[in-house]
Amino acid sequence: MSRTLSPTAAFASVAAVFAAFFLAAGAPTPLLALRQQEWGFSAGALTLAFAVYALALLVAVLIGGSLSDHVGRRPVLLGALVGELAAMVVFLVAPDITWVVIARIVQGVATGFGASAFSAAIVEHAPDHLKRLGSSFAGTAAAGGLGIGALLTGAAVQFTPDANALVFGVLAVVMVVGFGVVARTEETSGRRPGALRSLDPRIAVPARARREFLGGLPVHLPGWMLAAFFMGLSPAVLRVQFGLDGGLVAGFTAFLGPFSAAVATLAFGALTARRTTLTGVVLVLVGMSVVLVGVTEAWLPLVWLGGIVGGAGFGASFAGHLRLLGPHVEPHQRAGVFAGVYTTAYLSFGIPAIIAGQLATRIGLLPTVEAYGAVVLVTALLGAVVQATMARTDRRPEPVLHVLRDAA
Repeated sequence: MSRTLSPTAAFASVAAVFAAFFLAAGAPTPLLALRQQEWGFSAGALTLAFAVYALALLVAVLIGGSLSDHVGRRPVLLGALVGELAAMVVFLVAPDITWVVIARIVQGVATGFGASAFSAAIVEHAPDHLKRLGSSFAGTAAAGGLGIGALLTGAAVQFTPDANALVFGVLAVVMVVGFGVVARTEETSGRRPGALRSLDPRIAVPARARREFLGGLPVHLPGWMLAAFFMGLSPAVLRVQFGLDGGLVAGFTAFLGPFSAAVATLAFGALTARRTTLTGVVLVLVGMSVVLVGVTEAWLPLVWLGGIVGGAGFGASFAGHLRLLGPHVEPHQRAGVFAGVYTTAYLSFGIPAIIAGQLATRIGLLPTVEAYGAVVLVTALLGAVVQATMARTDRRPEPVLHVLRDAA
């Protein structure tokens, strides 16, 4: 038996393991609401348990986001899998909310160190006929994993006597299997000096990629805020606005947006990267509008429809922007650039949700949701304008394009 997997098998396996990281990240959403009922901790503690994952991930991305550009992809991936396994074990034995918070921090650190390395490895393992879609598959793995994790955990909460043991026991086994799979993949990035220097917290975006990177900021903010609404705030909306607190309905509601994002990532792959990004941010705008109507009118199917439309937009815009960045980044710069992308993404995912959680206790849940939705709508509109403007610039003659890139 060959020690290393074939390129196609390595590509599929690394994408699947990456998806498992985000499946594990989505799994606690229905369980946190259950634990609040069992342990009686405050709403502030619930918000903290949701948010510390994103904050820990941000710190890890900033510190170690470009590490794999220097030491190789595989050592970073294997280290991240060890950290993820440790988090699953802590989830399994956690006796109170403090240990759940610790598990979320460990999980965030592991995902943060692994995210950019996994994203780069997926692109590099992609067979020649899938190279153009390599970045899209990275987005698919992340979004699909979040949604499926929430759905499966919601079903476990609804239909099994000990959802916590089942979910995190299975995920612990998955991480062990993932370690064995990644160990059999071929290294795709050589060692380069400067590993210790790369741990200085910074975002490494080369000059020729900065125009596209900056143009993606108003795209990622509304998309990831929409994802955070369904992953972090929807259980409270279901309970307060709709009178529903079952694990399955919470998991299904959290599942719709990310799963739709994963499908859209593949479905939009045939379009140009710019058109995919622009279409995606417009769909986020439409989807959030539908969600707001559904929440204010207490009509749950409309919330679900908005989640599907907005989730599709989230997946398309995120994957499209990764494809836009690709031609402007050298192979040894990929992990550093992905670190910048994920920093933007998880700031958008975590910070607004923390603010919303605090506001809900002061001004009420419905006004908070309306304000949150308004921010998504305004930033999505800005993102659409920016991408439409850049699309027109793309069609200008080549010399003008060079001048604009140099100025950026």
